[in-house]
Amino acid sequence: MAKVERESINFKLPKPLADALRAKAIELNTTATDLVIQGLHHVLGDVPGVENSVDIRLYQIEEEFFRFKESINQDSTNQSSTNPQQETRLTNVETKLEALTNKLARFEGALMQIQNSINASKSRSRSYTPNYHAPPPQLEPRNEEELALRLNTNVSTLREQRTTTSPEKFVAWSKERDFGKNGWRYDEKSKLYHPVK
Repeated sequence: MAKVERESINFKLPKPLADALRAKAIELNTTATDLVIQGLHHVLGDVPGVENSVDIRLYQIEEEFFRFKESINQDSTNQSSTNPQQETRLTNVETKLEALTNKLARFEGALMQIQNSINASKSRSRSYTPNYHAPPPQLEPRNEEELALRLNTNVSTLREQRTTTSPEKFVAWSKERDFGKNGWRYDEKSKLYHPVK
């Protein structure tokens, strides 16, 4: 299910209404925000771009169920017998409601297991502090092409800097260009550039 972007809106509710909303949210083990969303769905109906959560869909089916039940009760007081079509519809709604309730219970159980697993993982990671610290990786000597690539330059510029400046200035120049801020010195014997510590 795609996540719907939420926006914060401040409303000033009468205090008794706000208190009743919070109490109902606690009673239903949900949030006041979810109850307000359910109420808005009830008043506004389907709004394009907003997917109904399982809670909202369950609430809508419950509402439909109670409307059917009321209409059957009204019809039964007006008629001596109930309408078989309405009874069938009511049975179908009850079945759907029961199936959704079961799915919601399984979903809540799965969420609780996931949350417990996350909490257990967090507590294990907080209690474990490794004593071993691996030594930092050592830089290997580089040939001209490799060092030019590391310093984000080309071989001719690298060679020019090495041959026209003093070894100390070359180390400073290479250190400025190196992404790890390492200086480099050329070794005539190995014909490689070595990192300067």
